[in-house]
Amino acid sequence: MVSNSATSPGRSVKSRSPRLAPSAGVLVAARALQGVGASMLSPVALAIVVNAMPDPKERAQAIGVWASVFGLSMAAGPVTGGALLAHLDWRALFWINAPVIAAALLLSAVFVPESRAPRARRLDLPGQVLLTVVLAVVVGVLIEGPRIGWTSPAALAGYACGAVAAAALVRVESRRREPLMDLRLFGRPVFSGAVVGAVAVFVALSTTLLLNTLYLQHTRGWTPLAAGVATLPLAVGATVCAPWAGRMVGRTGPRPPLLLAGGFITAGGLCLVRLTPHTSVLLLLTAYALIGIGFGFANAPLTNTAVNGLPPARAGVAGAITSTARQLGSALGIALAGGLVTDAGPGELADASRPGWLLVAACGVLLLLVAQVSRPREVKGPAAGPAPRPASPGRGRRPTASPRTAPARGRER
Repeated sequence: MVSNSATSPGRSVKSRSPRLAPSAGVLVAARALQGVGASMLSPVALAIVVNAMPDPKERAQAIGVWASVFGLSMAAGPVTGGALLAHLDWRALFWINAPVIAAALLLSAVFVPESRAPRARRLDLPGQVLLTVVLAVVVGVLIEGPRIGWTSPAALAGYACGAVAAAALVRVESRRREPLMDLRLFGRPVFSGAVVGAVAVFVALSTTLLLNTLYLQHTRGWTPLAAGVATLPLAVGATVCAPWAGRMVGRTGPRPPLLLAGGFITAGGLCLVRLTPHTSVLLLLTAYALIGIGFGFANAPLTNTAVNGLPPARAGVAGAITSTARQLGSALGIALAGGLVTDAGPGELADASRPGWLLVAACGVLLLLVAQVSRPREVKGPAAGPAPRPASPGRGRRPTASPRTAPARGRER
């Protein structure tokens, strides 16, 4: 298991570099470095939770609390960012991370227990490169597709490159003794469903946040601070419902909260499929709240399902795969939503974003299907009753008649 101390340099470097960038090129490179540091956080945090909570019921509740941090970040991030942009400049968005990182480093060093795998895993460099190529090509084609054309030579080359890289990734990973991504895990329908569900949830979330920002600031003329405040219902719903979902998973399993998540996200997306420049603010806030509630109910059962049933030493692997799924969902959501509104002006943005809200609703429907996959298998055959209590020797034991001496019921007379 990866040590929690490994996240420290990544977290501090990823915050310092962007705010010191002298040009746009350096800023983009620093943001890439920021992604490298951020990629260490989620798998390590999840592995720590799994090892610190060996009991499945307590683990599900702890994952629910852990998932509620997403809601807190959604509440604090947009509002704080809008306030900083209103009074300072964009560099303040990165400077504000410094005290947060200092506090996190101190608390991690004092309170977080160290945990390691019995044996260190080898670095799978070919798998890492191929996976990066696959994700980069898929996201890149989705982003540039509306501009270059979906059937242009560049797009066709991207399709071919992605297909070849994906085939090579499957071939390489299936032959390595310690693969970066253990493909055998995807043979479990429950695990595969959790990964697909994580992609769907973050497609819906990133689509919502991007379309909300563009619509409120460009079509409605709201300030960044006001647009950030508008996301508070979404953040509050996610923060409140994530721990609740963890308790539900501990009591009844992942299916009930996933059904609730799918229903709420579907309802929130459908609320805005008829979006106009003059849509009621109350309807907007209601839709954001429904999507936030659905997000809160979804994150804990999906994460718990992904790690449940695996040995604690592999919790980091499961956490890394689900973290990759979440990041892929975020990238896909931004790419798809951005492609819908690329050429739309402020007056056309509401109509252009309507397919995006249908996409959010479709992600909710997909979660409903994932909930069916996550249903525990029924035990075939007769149900086993409670084990008989062994009788103490010499106490309360009655002589048992043998089959030969026991009287038949019909011959007692």
